[in-house]
Amino acid sequence: MELIDPVAQLYAELHTSEAGDLLQQIDAFASGANLDYRMLSGHLQGKLLEMISCMIRPDRILEIGTFVGYSALCLAKGLTKSGRIHTIEGIENVAVKAKEFFKQSIYKDQIILHTGNALSIIPTINENWDLVFIDAHKPEYIDYFNLVFPQVKKNGFILADNIFFHGEALDEQAKGKNAIGIRAFNEFIKERKDIEKVILTIRDGLYLIRKI
Repeated sequence: MELIDPVAQLYAELHTSEAGDLLQQIDAFASGANLDYRMLSGHLQGKLLEMISCMIRPDRILEIGTFVGYSALCLAKGLTKSGRIHTIEGIENVAVKAKEFFKQSIYKDQIILHTGNALSIIPTINENWDLVFIDAHKPEYIDYFNLVFPQVKKNGFILADNIFFHGEALDEQAKGKNAIGIRAFNEFIKERKDIEKVILTIRDGLYLIRKI
C-alpha cells in the first residue's frame, strides 16, 4: 500500500533542510548494502526526529533499534552538553557498522551502543528517560513500552515508528506477526489514560506519546 503521494513526498524533501554529509553517507550505504533499506529513518523522518530532540533538549535518550545509526545521530543533535543516548541493536554485524559511523560523528562520546536483546538490556540501564524511540521488533512493542514507561520522566516523550507497518496495520485481514503486533500496540496506546498521544502520518506512521 502506497501511503504517501510520491509527488507530495518529493515536494516535502525538496523543501526540507538537507541532511549532513555523514547522514548522506549512511543513507547511501544502506541503499546499496544487502539490508532492508526501509528500516532507515531517512531524510524527512530523520529531520523530524532531530527537530523533536532539539525542541525537548533531552539529557537522556533511549533508542530501541539502532540499525546503521541514522536515527541515533539525528536524535543526538538535541542532546544537552552532558547528555547521552543509549541505543540498542540486536544484530551484531549491523551494530558494528553503526559503531563505525558513530566514530565519525561529533556526538561519538555521547552515544552508548548496546548489542543484544533489547528486552534483556533495557532493565540493566539505570537511567530516567526524557525521550524514547521504539523502532525494533514489532511484536514486542508493547513489551518495550511496559519496560521503559516507569523510567520515562513526567512529560517525557516516547516515539514509536512503523505504526502503519507498510499499510498492513490498517488492514484487519493482514495476518503477519508484525501487522498483528503493531495493531495490538496501537490499540494498547489508544486505550491508555496516563498518556497523551497523536499519530503523525509521516513515512510509515509515527506515534508521538507524552507521559502525563
